[in-house]
Amino acid sequence: MPFEFLLIPGGAFLAALAVGVVGFGDGLIVAAVWLHVLAPVEIVPLVVASGLVIHLISLISLHQSLDFSKLWPFLIAGTLGVPVGNWLLQVIDPNVFRTGVGVFLVAYGAFFLIRPNPGLITRGGRTADGMIGAIGGVLGGLAGLSGIVPGVWASLRGWSKEQQRGVFQPFVLAMHAMALGWLAFGGLVNARTGINFLWCLPAIALGSWLGLWCYGRLDEGRFRRIVLGLLLVLGVTLLI
Repeated sequence: MPFEFLLIPGGAFLAALAVGVVGFGDGLIVAAVWLHVLAPVEIVPLVVASGLVIHLISLISLHQSLDFSKLWPFLIAGTLGVPVGNWLLQVIDPNVFRTGVGVFLVAYGAFFLIRPNPGLITRGGRTADGMIGAIGGVLGGLAGLSGIVPGVWASLRGWSKEQQRGVFQPFVLAMHAMALGWLAFGGLVNARTGINFLWCLPAIALGSWLGLWCYGRLDEGRFRRIVLGLLLVLGVTLLI
């Protein structure tokens, strides 16, 4: 199938490009592309496996320049939140939930793109950071959206791009690793997943290289605008 040969690595390339530039957004990007050629049950393990490699490449490439000092409250609380999100899958309609998140992202991205100098959130300290991490973990377990809330929060904190990526990129990597373990335990990782994953590897390598090259040339203002623009696009993707 020509579409499959094009769209599977094409989605992986776009996801790796986005992660290379801003550090998140891979799950929604590849899902929006792969839904045209793959069943949802095939997409989930492939999203997690490819995302694991994408984030690992970026972290290995940038680990000396990123600031991980603010990560731990997010990571610890997020790990506790993932099982809660998995449990909520039984009682919440994921489609309604995704629509609500999509509306929020569109409104948030559009508002802060129009308003270039928003007020910053400085209160709450590590306790507030941990609460945001827990929400991210719940969203990851519920709908695979673990990086969105920490990404929004890091921006509202006014942290540098190195501090922001030092939070949400390893956070998403850890959530992907947990999800892959659960999927493998449940028997959802199979030979077809492996074949599709191998198709994605060259595109992941190319997209990651290009995205990281772009990231190295971004100042703080451009990085913020790109993050907001990506959040807006991801919100529209969820609504569609």
